[in-house]
Amino acid sequence: MTSSTTSAARSPALSARLPAALLAFAAGALLLWGAGFAGADALHDTAHDARHAMGLPCH
Repeated sequence: MTSSTTSAARSPALSARLPAALLAFAAGALLLWGAGFAGADALHDTAHDARHAMGLPCH
């Protein structure tokens, strides 16, 4: 086995990684867009509820 064969066997092809990369990009863009248009009170309430859901103290 040559070094090019072993490195190709360890790393998935671009066609296999592309859908995951596009989905991650779309999810990140949606989160940034949503946070950009949300008001400060909505962001605070969301963070507050998330801390409660994880069992962390908040106040």
